[in-house]
Amino acid sequence: MRFAVVSDIHGNLAALEAVVADFTRRGVDAVVNLGDALSGPLLPLETARYLLATNWIHLAGNHERQVLTAPAPGDDPADAFARRCLGAPEKQWMASLPHCRPWIEDIYLCHGSPRRDNECLLETIEPGRPRLATAAEIDERLEPITASVVLCGHSHVPRAARGTQGALLVNPGSVGQPAWDDELPFHHAVENGSPDARYAIVERRAARWRVELIALPYDHRAMAELALRNGAADWESILCRGYVAARKPGGG
Repeated sequence: MRFAVVSDIHGNLAALEAVVADFTRRGVDAVVNLGDALSGPLLPLETARYLLATNWIHLAGNHERQVLTAPAPGDDPADAFARRCLGAPEKQWMASLPHCRPWIEDIYLCHGSPRRDNECLLETIEPGRPRLATAAEIDERLEPITASVVLCGHSHVPRAARGTQGALLVNPGSVGQPAWDDELPFHHAVENGSPDARYAIVERRAARWRVELIALPYDHRAMAELALRNGAADWESILCRGYVAARKPGGG
């Protein structure tokens, strides 16, 4: 059993195509997409159509939920852009997807954690930047899941860990958005420090599960230029450097 895991594409079709070419060359039996596939100032409609044509296992992330929610004060510009671009068929597909589910071979899939689509499983949000979650925090977030492999996304941080009962816990990182920040519950940023597209290959050998976390270069400059044309100047640093642009004095 050997499969690819992608997450947090965020409408970055160029990064997704590079990842698909790479795992196709390597050979996999299946592909799992853990959600947050479309939200972003890039190519949400084209990415949706690409994904709809696959036979992958798909989840919804918190941004699928947010895109489908009526605009409100403080609406994420990335969600608003995707909402404008997507049509009824794409939105219906998004609405049909779960944020977590069991899969084959004692594998459990979730976008964030099993209990919430916007909760990191392997990191804990603190002012400034997230930290690695403690074993007790991870156990609490997993309860009552007892799978041998748990796949999660949301944080954009590529990471492989082991639960206290030995389960393999994998976040493949983000295909299409290598850095982000948020003001809630307080300002924090995630920065991977490179523009590379991230994904993972998980396989079972001799009854043991193993994972390879992969960072892949692609034409990130073209996507950064598209973001600029679409009015998202903050994405240039994200896509070209893997860092959030420096905040203005006073937090503006």
